[in-house]
Amino acid sequence: MKMENKLKKYALISLTDKSGVKELATALINCGYSLVSTGNTAKVIQDSGMECLEISSLTGFPEILGGRVKTLNPKVFGGILARRDNTRDIEELLEHGIDLIDVVAVNLYDFSGASQKEDATVADLVEKIDIGGVSLIRGAAKNHKFVSILTSPIQYPEFIERLSNNNLDEEYRQYLAVEGFKVTAAYDSMISRVLEEKITGENTILSIFEPERRVLRYGENPHQKGYFFGDFSEYFEQLIGKELSYNNILDLSAATELVWELEEFGCAIIKHSNPCGVAVKKSIFESFNAALSSDPVSAFGGIVVFNGQVDEITALKLNEIFLELVVAPSFTEEAIEILSKKKQRRVLLQKKRANNPFIIRNAAGGYLVQENDSYSGEIESAINVSKVPVQTERLDLCKFAWTVCKNVKSNAIVLVKDGQTIGIGAGQVSRVDSVKIAITKAKEFGFDISGAIAASDAFFPFEDGINLLAEAGVTEIVQPGGSVRDNEGIEAADRHNISMIFTKIRHFKH
Repeated sequence: MKMENKLKKYALISLTDKSGVKELATALINCGYSLVSTGNTAKVIQDSGMECLEISSLTGFPEILGGRVKTLNPKVFGGILARRDNTRDIEELLEHGIDLIDVVAVNLYDFSGASQKEDATVADLVEKIDIGGVSLIRGAAKNHKFVSILTSPIQYPEFIERLSNNNLDEEYRQYLAVEGFKVTAAYDSMISRVLEEKITGENTILSIFEPERRVLRYGENPHQKGYFFGDFSEYFEQLIGKELSYNNILDLSAATELVWELEEFGCAIIKHSNPCGVAVKKSIFESFNAALSSDPVSAFGGIVVFNGQVDEITALKLNEIFLELVVAPSFTEEAIEILSKKKQRRVLLQKKRANNPFIIRNAAGGYLVQENDSYSGEIESAINVSKVPVQTERLDLCKFAWTVCKNVKSNAIVLVKDGQTIGIGAGQVSRVDSVKIAITKAKEFGFDISGAIAASDAFFPFEDGINLLAEAGVTEIVQPGGSVRDNEGIEAADRHNISMIFTKIRHFKH
């Protein structure tokens, strides 16, 4: 359109994250764009020796209200939203002296960072809500037929290459527009969630607002696509090995949650989100050996997580078995050198606890949402219900058994002795079947069950499971209680002269 050629062509750049801005600005200038920008972004570009018009010079109106209003102006949004193939739109631009803005590069105020400050007030957070930036993104994305919208420095290299090759086609602009709308949707979702929780103490908003999406090789099975949403690098650093799979991350989550609750020198081996061996001994090396001995068959191809430093001797032991993943808060240099010899294994450094406040699942055409099961302290407040009380010196072992059991899929039975698991029955539809599996596992790997502690994630509906545990040699049982037949269970414990405590708290993990 000839009239369109009479209009100047601008790129508007307004960035909180100024990574790559010099390279972007250079490429735009080289391709004939004039630059217009806001405040600090303009200064960065100008200080680099490039010409850049400040937004107030374009609009003819100064920034007001302490910077709250600077881009919200017809000379900005007219230049963005004008349809280049609409004669009347172009006539109006010419009539009002408005030039075209064909490229918009924007990223938003760091509301997320502000919200993570413990002392942040609602007033503080309000000042970190971006208005103009969101409007610019939405405007440019809406008019993507003619305008390119950039919302992340990650996009700059491809954009620059396409720009240089005159290849900013509509399909590419559509892609940028979708990414832009995702950014604004995520931003609004985050603000509403944070403010609701801050103001009301509740959270009724279900959304995945993490700006980063990690594409996985596949999902639970090869025919399923898989993604990870969130900043994985905030919690973990991968030191060795190929990319993590969907199942790796599931198991990683289960294992780290368990190990985080253990005493010093804890170790857990996880397979299919269930522990197959857990131990707390006097050293990381001893704990791994004990955890492995709990079920060396199931441990093959599993993941192992520690809550202490992995040293050379432990690394040598780890290399004797195939493990998908090794995770710890630190490794010695010697350990890393040894572990790196196994190319198929991943090694992760855990920086801090990764504990989501909510658990979300698809169900019945909708979503089930619950708080994470972070309840603790049950053993300290547990009630002795049997004639033979649990001895004080055995309470730590009871706590260990209960902690492991909490992290096993229901129905769950855990047998522990001498600071390690010796038998785990997981995920059965019958609690007595879980009891049988735990006992069978212990015997299969040569453990003496006499004097062991048993933990059950929920009550025993009948006394049959209690009878089996007692006959196997268990001397203490930890369970929530709450069955209409609790008296029968207590009578069975008394009959077998074993101790039983009720935690009054259930830990189902379906």
